[in-house]
Amino acid sequence: MTAHYSLMADARPGDNALHVYSPFDGTLLAEVDTVDEQGGRQALARAHELYASRQLWLDPSQRLEILTTAATRLAEQADRLADIALKEGGKPLVDTRVELARAVDGLRLCAQCIRTGHGEEIPMGINPASRGRLALTHHEPIGVVLAYSAFNHPINLIVHQVGPAIAAGCPVVVKPASETPMSCYELVRILQEAGLPPEWCQVISTASHEVSEALVSDPRVGFFSFIGSAGVGWRLRSQLAPGARCALEHGGIAPVLIAEDADIDAAIPLLAKGGFYHAGQVCISVQRVYCPAAIAERVAVRLAEAGAAMVVGDPALETTDVGPLIRQREVERIDGAVKAAVASGARLMGGGEPIGERCYAPTVLLNPPADAEVTCHEIFGPVISVYACADLDEAIARANATDFSFQAAVFSRDIDTALHAYRQLNASAVMVNDQTAFRVDWMPFAGLRHSGHGVGGIPHTYAEMQIKKMLVINSPSL
Repeated sequence: MTAHYSLMADARPGDNALHVYSPFDGTLLAEVDTVDEQGGRQALARAHELYASRQLWLDPSQRLEILTTAATRLAEQADRLADIALKEGGKPLVDTRVELARAVDGLRLCAQCIRTGHGEEIPMGINPASRGRLALTHHEPIGVVLAYSAFNHPINLIVHQVGPAIAAGCPVVVKPASETPMSCYELVRILQEAGLPPEWCQVISTASHEVSEALVSDPRVGFFSFIGSAGVGWRLRSQLAPGARCALEHGGIAPVLIAEDADIDAAIPLLAKGGFYHAGQVCISVQRVYCPAAIAERVAVRLAEAGAAMVVGDPALETTDVGPLIRQREVERIDGAVKAAVASGARLMGGGEPIGERCYAPTVLLNPPADAEVTCHEIFGPVISVYACADLDEAIARANATDFSFQAAVFSRDIDTALHAYRQLNASAVMVNDQTAFRVDWMPFAGLRHSGHGVGGIPHTYAEMQIKKMLVINSPSL
């Protein structure tokens, strides 16, 4: 039966509904109310009223209790939400369960931020100008948070955007991805059941991209959180009102270096998982693997074998490793990029074709040219390219030859080799003997250059959604 999701916002719904379809079989899953520009601004106005009236702010004990209770309720309803998330997002059941576990832990981490977050004392009395003074900082919410999310982790990304806002005391208006709004509505409902007043977290789905863009420029937005493509993110950032802060999380073209002394047997399963997990629809998915020329073909063959052994299909099955692409046109786009790479000289080592209309086979290419789409741009699909290099420094130079910079990896048994790669790679994080898609939710997570702006990770987002307000006391008793 088709579900219906009403607006969770202080706004009148528009005339059009958003239709949510299963990416695996095209089944209509839900109809979701949308807002026009006027409705979106009404939601922002209500959120700003809360922020402007300090007597209405939720105190830390309330926020702590809400987040702790919500974590418990989410854990209790994990199976139900996993079913919803995999149906609308297509991530296989085994991986969706992991996402739900992370989301539960993420809400607990948000609560922990309230317990551990604090200001600091600023040194005074150390020269004539500062004598007789005491100075300290106290944290306050930055203002209304407007959050636009992505489809690929429909529960956990909302936790990363909404959870820190609640912990910091910010009213938040969240717009989930149009492909996966159901998980967001369900999560916010759980937060409300845990005691969050509905007006403190409003959920909207917009009637058009034009409405979404218009809301970003509203002067009542204090902080804009965006997860999505670089082109959209940078354009929206340029439209922010003066003084509004933002965090942008875009994609990468994650490079992996394999040194001559690397443990190939250990590397292959990690790289295959990192490249083919969620059909490659991960911003730090393994995409480019640079190897010594003597072993490049062997690495490509073994990655292709690992991909061929993966079960592709229905995400609801326990045995499925790789599910569908989020939209059918993504299958066509990826297939076009793979075929173009092969036509320009790459060797197809495995995969390279759609499976049905909505899935794509785990694919491995050997030596695509430097100007191929699979080399220069985020493929966001289950495609790994392997490149033969003369030495590690050539591999580093080629890995760095893009405008994207996010997470990278190096495989080596020699600490000096690993540290050389760490020092030279353009990346915000370098994994040693691990795949690029490793992440835990308390570590800093930041795209550089075209890959993003600001620092993610729950404690870091919590800090960015606050201001440090200083108090200076002048007293003859000091």
